[in-house]
Amino acid sequence: MRTLAYGEWPSPIDAATAAAHDGGPEFAGFVGDEVWWTEPRPAEGGRRTLVRRHIEEVGREAPSRKGGGGRRAGGSEESVLPAPWNVRSRVHEYGGRPWAGTVRDGVPLVVFVNFADQRLYRYEPGGEPRPLTPVSPVGQGLRWAEPVLLPERGEVWCVLEEFTGAGPGDVRRVLAAVPLDGSAADDRDAVRELSDGRHRFVTGPRLSPDGRRAAWLGWDHPRMPWDGTELLVADVAAEGTLRDARTVAGGPEESVAQADWTHDGRLLYASDRTGWWNLYRDGEPVCPREEEFGGPLWKLGLSWFAPLDSGLIAVLHGRGAPVLGVLDPETCEVVDAVGPWSEFTPTLAAHGERVVAVGAGPRSAPEVVELDTRTGHARVIGSRHEDAVDPAHYPEPRVRTFTGPDGREIHAHVHPPHHPGYAGPADERPPYVIWAHGGPTGRAPLVLDLEIAYFTSRGIGVAEVNYGGSTGYGREYRNRLRGQWGVVDVEDCAAVALALADEGTADRDRLAVRGGSAGGWTTAASLTTTDVYACGTISYPVLDLTGWGTGETHDFESQYLESLIGPRAEVPERYVERSPVEHADRLSVPFLMLQGLDDVICPPAQCERFLARLAGRGVPHAYLTFEDEGHGFRRMETMVRALEAELSLYAQVFGMKPPGVPTLELGA
Repeated sequence: MRTLAYGEWPSPIDAATAAAHDGGPEFAGFVGDEVWWTEPRPAEGGRRTLVRRHIEEVGREAPSRKGGGGRRAGGSEESVLPAPWNVRSRVHEYGGRPWAGTVRDGVPLVVFVNFADQRLYRYEPGGEPRPLTPVSPVGQGLRWAEPVLLPERGEVWCVLEEFTGAGPGDVRRVLAAVPLDGSAADDRDAVRELSDGRHRFVTGPRLSPDGRRAAWLGWDHPRMPWDGTELLVADVAAEGTLRDARTVAGGPEESVAQADWTHDGRLLYASDRTGWWNLYRDGEPVCPREEEFGGPLWKLGLSWFAPLDSGLIAVLHGRGAPVLGVLDPETCEVVDAVGPWSEFTPTLAAHGERVVAVGAGPRSAPEVVELDTRTGHARVIGSRHEDAVDPAHYPEPRVRTFTGPDGREIHAHVHPPHHPGYAGPADERPPYVIWAHGGPTGRAPLVLDLEIAYFTSRGIGVAEVNYGGSTGYGREYRNRLRGQWGVVDVEDCAAVALALADEGTADRDRLAVRGGSAGGWTTAASLTTTDVYACGTISYPVLDLTGWGTGETHDFESQYLESLIGPRAEVPERYVERSPVEHADRLSVPFLMLQGLDDVICPPAQCERFLARLAGRGVPHAYLTFEDEGHGFRRMETMVRALEAELSLYAQVFGMKPPGVPTLELGA
């Protein structure tokens, strides 16, 4: 083991390697007996493709991954749509489930949303995609999400988001029926509207097994879906209309995150009415526990549970990290899947007794996992993790709980510097970067992230903070941020940073903070209101609450601040006091700011306003903008530039000389 200064260790994980492995499979589902999903392609302009896993031949199952606990399957994967097709919806800007499929006469029939024009397309293997929906010249047009194929009706039912004017708030959302024969491709009037528009936001319909009832969620401003939603049920008439829609669960302070039907026609849903997202069946609690069986509905079509034909329920559950299990609602026994996956994303689907999910772990990136509930066997069937470098260079994270102000608990993942061949000097403590996650109603998952490994393998520690307001720990923990955004998140991140320094884990003089979106807000607020950090990286942030909440952002989050900050009509001064743009004169440490020029959620105007306030103050900084990038970076070249620039910032501020990293020019 050689001794070398922290931050200067040679690493095989370069920025291109980290960028190439960014993201993972999403929205897995069944098309007949086959499993399909979407998958990122950073090197192809950041598009998402649709992947099909062909059914394997009997006896062709491959051996399991070395050291892993799950079995691997044979069978081949095929990206069914070449570039430039991009399977991604823009509903709510964050999107939602963009595809659905079934089998007709032995041939897959798939519908999907194409990102560029947001039209819904019909696709059958061997043919070309055909548009099913028109293009609207009004505002940002027509958008679609959460399709449900009903070939017996000749339709696909889904969520329609329709802009009625030029502003981001000029929008309506309804359930709609789109003809499968293409007759609506140039005719908006050929699309049937199914719901009455009583709610500002709706999720896609879930049809009962007999097709006679439909269930969906609805909510309205100023609530976000994790604040309160309503579960609606309507009767499906013979001609395909929805009648007698009524609310059966939910309310202003009850969040129903998902609803579906059991095999025998009972309504199953996840509600947090007790303070935890638990399951209910026809209104009765199913095995109540103080853990989560649901989560924040950031994208339409997220799925934390799936009813099985046997009466069992496939679930994602836990405190903090959600794991995959099978719940017996009669005995309340949960049997978790065995394998190397410690965390699953909410993209659960079931077919008969088969369950498909996306799982990952501290040493494996997200993979498509299939669980056979009859045998209990779990296996990787798609997007298999392959080590891009020797896994000896991967981080070795530790789950920690820190004590914050007033003795409150703060959850975090600490990733110490780690390298198989190098160690830091005995008399030196390593630099650490505090990572503030986005949302802010979300959490940092504990999975292999080569972006973290990019830093830890060079001798820079990373601490991901699931500050008060994060999900996975119950509603009380989530509600800590109500009215306290810019306070609790900043305090919790600072408490973790200082605790790491006080215990001798981190160098007090070499602490940094970084984050994107809501994490960019926390970073900027931390740099302008505390003296904890020597520098920071602010990505696509919220910086000016007054501007952001009055027309500068999209409709979905346009009234998010009513809960995060407080009712604007009652506490307008708080919107000014909390905004980092108002305290730019307090910023005295170097920083890097990263921004996509196509971002409509946190637009460039937020950064530009902040930088204008800072002009002439002599603070070293860099502002990098990226064309054709929106909220969150997807293109490989963007991610490489951003990651190398961030490392260069830390190197200059912390006095390190990492090999092979371009120098970021810091101006004042």
